[in-house]
Amino acid sequence: MASRRRYGLYGVLAVLFLAHNDLWYWRDARLVLGLPVGLLYHVVYCLVVAVVLAAAVYLGAPEPATPHRDHDDA
Repeated sequence: MASRRRYGLYGVLAVLFLAHNDLWYWRDARLVLGLPVGLLYHVVYCLVVAVVLAAAVYLGAPEPATPHRDHDDA
């Protein structure tokens, strides 16, 4: 993975880490779609984190190795 893409991914993960502590919704009692707004925030947060981590695995995985043959056995 290119270093620019890697550092960008690290930056996104750091922002998501900081956004996990949703101090702004702790005392908010509103309901959105029948859920407390803090719970809905965490549902959406988990979906975003799942997509980002799937992208990290996809982008960070090494290329599959191709078999190397020195000579033909046939």
